[in-house]
Amino acid sequence: MMNYYLTVLKKYAQFDGRSRRSEFWYFVLVNWIISIALNFVDKSMELPGLVGGIYSLAVFIPNIAVSIRRMHDIGKSGWFILIPFYNIYLFTIDSEQGTNEYGPNPKNPEMDTLDHLVD
Repeated sequence: MMNYYLTVLKKYAQFDGRSRRSEFWYFVLVNWIISIALNFVDKSMELPGLVGGIYSLAVFIPNIAVSIRRMHDIGKSGWFILIPFYNIYLFTIDSEQGTNEYGPNPKNPEMDTLDHLVD
């Protein structure tokens, strides 16, 4: 689970390419857990959201980047993250099979290479 979170952070501002559902959703899960923990830290130290706010700013761009890559994984433009509620549905859809205009399928990149050899 942490590997997916760290992968997203390593691709800090990489908006091209594709991200699997698991990479996106584990990042969201870990991000929520950290945010809740930092909220408790803020309250215990009587800081008005300072630590949590700094963390939120730090992960703002990786959050947008993984969301855009997730849209690319299903063959949609990254602009689809701006459509409320519909984007949540799109985040749950399985990867588009094979290579699409955004890159090879992150689930089976070897299969994409083999598909080109058969053609």
